[in-house]
Amino acid sequence: MTNIDFTKIEQGVNGYLDAALKEEKIDRQSYDMAKKNTMAFLRQWLTDENFLRVSPNVRKGIMSAVDAGKWEDIVNTFRKKMSFGTGGIRGFMAGDRESIVRMQNEGLDAPILKGPNTINNIVLLLTSAGVAQFGREKGFEKIVIGYDSRIRGGDFAKVIAEEFLAYGFTVYLFDEACPFPEVTYAIPHVKADMGILLSASHNDYRYNGYKLCGGNGSQFDPDERTDMYNNYIVKVTSDDIKTTPLSEAPKGKVIWLGGAEKLSGVDYHGHEQLINIHKAYSDQIKTFLLQDGEGEKNLSIAYCAYHGAGRKLVPKLLNDIGFDKVNIIHENGLNDLNGIFPSFNNDPGMEQQPDPGDRRAAKIAVEAFKKEYGQGKWDNTDILIGTDPDADRCGVTVKVPDNQQAIYGGNDYALLPADDVWAILLWYRLLLDKNIDKKKAFIVLSHTTTDALTLLAKKHGVGVIKTWVGFAALSAAVRDAWYGELVEGLTEGKKDPNQDLTDMVVLETHDMDKNRTYNLGSFEQSNGFALLGYPPKDKSSLGVDGHVRDKDGTFAAILVAEIAQWAKDQGTTIYDMIDKNIYLDPEIGLFYNHYEPDPIDGEYPGIEGDRLKKAILRRALGYYQIALAGGFEIGGRPVTKATIYRTGKYDHVYPPTPDWIFPDEGVRFYFGDDLNHLTVRPSGTGNALRLHIQMHTFDVKEGNLAEKKAALRKQAKQIADHIRELLGAPRSSDF
Repeated sequence: MTNIDFTKIEQGVNGYLDAALKEEKIDRQSYDMAKKNTMAFLRQWLTDENFLRVSPNVRKGIMSAVDAGKWEDIVNTFRKKMSFGTGGIRGFMAGDRESIVRMQNEGLDAPILKGPNTINNIVLLLTSAGVAQFGREKGFEKIVIGYDSRIRGGDFAKVIAEEFLAYGFTVYLFDEACPFPEVTYAIPHVKADMGILLSASHNDYRYNGYKLCGGNGSQFDPDERTDMYNNYIVKVTSDDIKTTPLSEAPKGKVIWLGGAEKLSGVDYHGHEQLINIHKAYSDQIKTFLLQDGEGEKNLSIAYCAYHGAGRKLVPKLLNDIGFDKVNIIHENGLNDLNGIFPSFNNDPGMEQQPDPGDRRAAKIAVEAFKKEYGQGKWDNTDILIGTDPDADRCGVTVKVPDNQQAIYGGNDYALLPADDVWAILLWYRLLLDKNIDKKKAFIVLSHTTTDALTLLAKKHGVGVIKTWVGFAALSAAVRDAWYGELVEGLTEGKKDPNQDLTDMVVLETHDMDKNRTYNLGSFEQSNGFALLGYPPKDKSSLGVDGHVRDKDGTFAAILVAEIAQWAKDQGTTIYDMIDKNIYLDPEIGLFYNHYEPDPIDGEYPGIEGDRLKKAILRRALGYYQIALAGGFEIGGRPVTKATIYRTGKYDHVYPPTPDWIFPDEGVRFYFGDDLNHLTVRPSGTGNALRLHIQMHTFDVKEGNLAEKKAALRKQAKQIADHIRELLGAPRSSDF
C-alpha cells in the first residue's frame, strides 16, 4: 500500500472543522458528527482492499483532493454516510462540474473525490449488498433494474445487476434509459419481488439516486424499509461486495426489458430473452382513456423531454392514440439523453433543475420550440407537455387568454401549477367516466396540494384522504383505505425523544368509510399523479382498474392531452375550463397555490449548508411560538393560528433533543381560515426547504376573475418574500 500521511490528513480535516465552528459556519451537532466520522471513513476508504478492487482509482481521487487542500470538500464527502430516505438514497455524485464531466468521459472509476456521502459505485454496491441480503432472507428471487439519463446511469445499473446476480437473483434489466413508471409497472408485470431505478428525478446534473420499490411497484412500507436499513444495509461490510459478470451469468438469469426488438449498439452479453415491456405498459395506459377512437384529434402538441427518458415513449403513445400533430423539441439537445442537462444553467451555485414544474424550465422549452419551429408554429400550438429525466413528473404549459396575459408578465403562455392540472383532471373524470361508483370512490392528496381537490371531491360525494408529502405516503394511505386500516391523527406536540413517531398516520379524512375502496386519483403538488383503482387481486399486483402505485408523468401526459382535445372539441381550452368549472364554481372558489424551493436551485451546500437549513427551521419554530402567543403578520396578513406537522421519520438524521424537534412535514401558519396558509417544510435528507402558500377566496365571479387572480398571486408573492426575510432565506429575483 502506498504510504499515506494520515497525520497530515487529520490536521487538515480538524483545521477546517475547528475554524468553521469558531466562525459559526457550522453548528456543534454537525461539528461533533464530522469529528467522529470523517477520519474513520477516510481511513477505511483509503485502505480497504475490497474498495480498491471495485474501484482501483478511488485512492487516487481522494489523495488528489488531499494534495489540493480541499478540506471542506473532503469533510462533506466523509462526514457521514448517504442518508437513507423514504425511497432509497439520493445525493451528489460530485459537487463540481469538472468531476461530473470527468466521470462522463472516463467512467465510474474516474479518479474523482468520492466517499460514503456521495453516489458512486462503492456506495451503491454496499447498499445493494444489504438490499440483496434482505431480499434473500425474505425469499425474494427476482429484481427489476432500470436507469434514466443521468451520467453513467447504464454503467451503474450494470454494476448493481452483477451484484444481484452474485446473490442468486434473476435480473430483469432495461436495455436503455427508461421512465421510472415503466419500472414500477414492470415489477408486478413480471412478478418480480422488488425493483431499483438509478435516478435523481428532477434534480440537477450533479445528483443521482437509488430508488427502491417493493413487489407491487410501490415504495417499501416504512416498517420494511426500516428493517432493510437497520438490520441489513447498516451492517454490510466490504466483504459483502461480490459480483457475477453479465456475460458469465447462467442462462435465464438475465432477462432484458425493452421493445419488440433488440437495439443496435447494445451489448446483451449473450442473453437473448427480451420482454416487450414498452408495449405492455403502453397498452395499460390506453385502458384509462375516455375518448379513445372518438373523432378527429386535431390538437397541436409540443413535447419536451428535458434530456430525459420520456423522449421516445411519450410521443409514441400520443401518436398511437391518434395525435398526429406532435412536435418534439430537439433544439439544444432537449430530446437527447444527456445527464449534464446542457439546456439549463449549470453555473456554480445556480445549477437549475430539469423540473417540468418550474416555470423557468417551461420558458426554456417555449424559446427552444420557437427557435426550432418558428413563431407561427407556436401561435398554432395548443399545449406544451414536459416530463422530467425519469418521466415520473408532468408539466403542462398552455395558452393564456388575452384578458389574463398581464398576470403572466404579458406572455401568451403560462405553466399551469400541478394543482390546477389535477383539479381539471379530477373534474373531467368525474364528468365523463360513467363507471365510477362515487359511493366507493376516494382521492388521496398530500397536505401541501390544493384544497380545490378536496372541495371538488366533497361536492361530488367522493371521499378524501390528506396525508404526508411523497408518493410513499400516498400509496400507503390508499393501501390502508383498501383494507380498512386508516389511522387518522397528528403527531404534533410529541416531543418525547423516546416516543415512537414512525407510524404512518394520515393527516385528516373526509367522508371516508370501509366501503370506499376505489382510488380515483392520488395527487401531489410536485407534479405527481397516479390512479390506483380497487384493491389488487394479490399483494404483488396492481390495483384492479388501477395504474402503477407511484407517480407517473407519462400517464398524466396522455390523460392531459385527452382533456385538451376534448376541450378543443367543445370550443374551449384547458385554461378556460379550469376557470369555469373549478374557480367560478361557488362551492369551490378561486385558489392560487404558490410554491418556492429554498434555496431556489439545488441546496445549501455541505456541512455549512446543514447549519443554514437548521437555523432557518429554528426561526420558523420560533415564529410558531409567537403565533401561539398572540400572532404576528406575514406579508401583511395576520397569522391566526399555527401547526407543527411531524411524523418523526427523519429522527435518525436529526435526533430530537429537549429543545429541538425536526418538523419533517413542516410548520404551517394560517391566515383567517383553513384555506389560506403558508407551510415551511424541510427536506429530510438534503439541505433545502420548501415554501407552500395557498390563497383562496369565494368572492369571485366572471367579471372580476382576472383581478382576483392577480390579487391572490400578489398576496402570495408578498408572503413568500416576507417569510424569506423573517427566516433569513433570501430568494432569487428570477424565480
